[in-house]
Amino acid sequence: MSVDLSTKYLGLLLKNPLVVSACPLTQKLDVLKQIEEAGASAAVLPSLFEEQIQHEEVEIAKAREFGTHSFAEALTYFPEQDDYRAGPESYLEFIETAKKSVSMPVIASLNGTSEGGWVRYAKLMQDAGADALELNVYFIAADLDMTAEDVEKQYLDLVRAVKQSVSIPLAVKVGAYFSSMGNMAKRLVAAGADGLVLFNRFLQPDIDLDDLETLPQLDLSTRSELLKPLRWIAILHGRINASLALTSGLHESTDLAKALLAGADVGMVASVLYTQGIDHLSEILSGLRRWMEEKEYDSVEQLKGSMSQENCPDPAAFERGNYMKALVSFTGEAI
Repeated sequence: MSVDLSTKYLGLLLKNPLVVSACPLTQKLDVLKQIEEAGASAAVLPSLFEEQIQHEEVEIAKAREFGTHSFAEALTYFPEQDDYRAGPESYLEFIETAKKSVSMPVIASLNGTSEGGWVRYAKLMQDAGADALELNVYFIAADLDMTAEDVEKQYLDLVRAVKQSVSIPLAVKVGAYFSSMGNMAKRLVAAGADGLVLFNRFLQPDIDLDDLETLPQLDLSTRSELLKPLRWIAILHGRINASLALTSGLHESTDLAKALLAGADVGMVASVLYTQGIDHLSEILSGLRRWMEEKEYDSVEQLKGSMSQENCPDPAAFERGNYMKALVSFTGEAI
């Protein structure tokens, strides 16, 4: 039996539904080649951060202004800001190099929270050859005067601004912490998102008790984190006109099978590659193929979304109706 693993994501035809998500691994050309050889159908490059771009632009502006209080002609030492490709040019150069070195789609990534001049880098990424763009919105609403409406508006304005600057597909990676995730997903698509990546993992700072400093804390994902994006992809599948990617907690072939059954177009991995190695990609794919053969699925398209909320025999399983059932069914030996 020949199983067709191909899938469509963001309008791109991929050979299979396994994509490597944005992580330090994808910023190395030799590793990127290994990722493709191991079977991944696409890779998302590490994010270019808004802070990086702003820092570079400030430094160049300072350089242009240096000495101008004494010599007016000093203004001609540097090109006009609009003509100068300020920012981390190495990121754009890496996109160009990667596109020449691998045949799989390369997805660029922007990480930002505000609308501004840095959005033009989305167009520069497109011009450098990126097949698609992932907007990684990492925003903690720490301002106590900011309402939920303000937060959502900031997201939507940002998506619109980026979408206006590019013609390549745009995916938006967000966290799950919205009062109405379903409605927000619908509005993000209306604002221009061609796909949603669920979910972003917000880093949680820790406290160093010896030095009394806050410390960044980065933990690799665990398989238990799969359940949250799995649930929301199952709810959204067939109800919004956008591609869906599941990220966080996907470690094994069974996890990828669940993601597809829920309605994801692709599953994204990163953490497991640090513990199991790049070759684990091929193990996930071979495991998926075996499972599909056992269950007599001919293609990914055939199984995709068959366990989504709209196709599930018990749609309440994805809602509160299943909450009591889960609690009642949880009994330990001592009870």
